[in-house]
Amino acid sequence: MSDKSIYDDLQQLGTQTALPQAPEEAVLERVANPQADTRYCVRFTAPEFTSLCPMTGAPDFAHLVIDYVPDAYLVESKSLKLYLGAFRNHGAFHEDCTVSIARRLVDLLSPHWLRIGGYWYPRGGIPIDVFWQSGAAPADVWVPEQDVPGYRGRG
Repeated sequence: MSDKSIYDDLQQLGTQTALPQAPEEAVLERVANPQADTRYCVRFTAPEFTSLCPMTGAPDFAHLVIDYVPDAYLVESKSLKLYLGAFRNHGAFHEDCTVSIARRLVDLLSPHWLRIGGYWYPRGGIPIDVFWQSGAAPADVWVPEQDVPGYRGRG
């Protein structure tokens, strides 16, 4: 038996870590999945996600829901929080932010499956919802609905 823990290589957990200035600078970390022999769904919800409009610099707000079925790796949640926070100073359209987050996670984790729902609050009176997934949801895993209500304004 080894004295090495699956957490030994983490650089950010348990330390004071500054918010990265850009998503490209953010260090996403992963750990070995101690339950890799079992298929299950993990959900991260970021109800206060913020980025900037690339044209005006005005803030944009979204409720993100990320679901994935891990394989060999899990994303370390503090590193994910810092990565998502790095979008606060990043200018990109809603579609680009949402799909970029999903692709970066897929590249890092190589999960069995991943989906993201980006429920963006109205810009110019029109809410924009962006959805992406890596393929069909696994039939042998319970994946709950995202249940984020559509924006209704005052109606």
